Amino acid sequence: AWIVHKLFHFNEDMITCVKLSQKAENQFIGVNCGIMDQFAVGMGQKDHAILLNTNTLAYEYVPVELGNASIVIANTNKRRGLADSAYNERRAQCEKALAILKEEYNIEHLCDLSLDQLIAKESLFEDKLVYRRAYHAVSENERTQRASEVLKSGDIHAFGMLMNKSHQSLRDDYEVTGIELDTLVESAWGQTGTIGARVTGAGFGGCAIAIVENQHVDAFIQNVGTEYAEK
Repeated sequence: AWIVHKLFHFNEDMITCVKLSQKAENQFIGVNCGIMDQFAVGMGQKDHAILLNTNTLAYEYVPVELGNASIVIANTNKRRGLADSAYNERRAQCEKALAILKEEYNIEHLCDLSLDQLIAKESLFEDKLVYRRAYHAVSENERTQRASEVLKSGDIHAFGMLMNKSHQSLRDDYEVTGIELDTLVESAWGQTGTIGARVTGAGFGGCAIAIVENQHVDAFIQNVGTEYAEK
């Protein structure tokens, strides 16, 4: 979108380009994706995370102070075809959960619920798999809010713990990780100097992300790479 914008001198702001990019994925590629990836690419700032409300597109820049640590990306080298994967199925399951919960709560989105409110209505779900999908969505929203708070306070170790819990939820409740990503992340958790690690992106392959103390980065890369190759 940005290349087309520059080539043809469209007078559109970046958020409009972000929306058009999402529309292209939804309508022409066939992936019922959200807007986070496009928003991060278009609106990202150095040394900051973005706290984004994907419903309203209200956003806030949150400083990321790594201190004596670095971000390390680990690639599974497994290609993922989101349109052919369970990605769209997860979206449909969340929409089913929302329809059930709307009968009890005046809500528009799963993120309108607290985790306690969801747990209180577990009995409504005959399909416990649908409940687990909703549980992930609601708990991940709460983790995201908490992550913003600890980043603002400069507590990178608390942020790392939230990364770990996020991966566990994506693995156990949302089931979008797989053996390759789990192998990388679980290996990362076992390394000296790892502050936190989790899948990044939609899952089903792709990459994991870790925060690692600088003095241990070289050993981390060597050990995780070796352990992954051996499995």
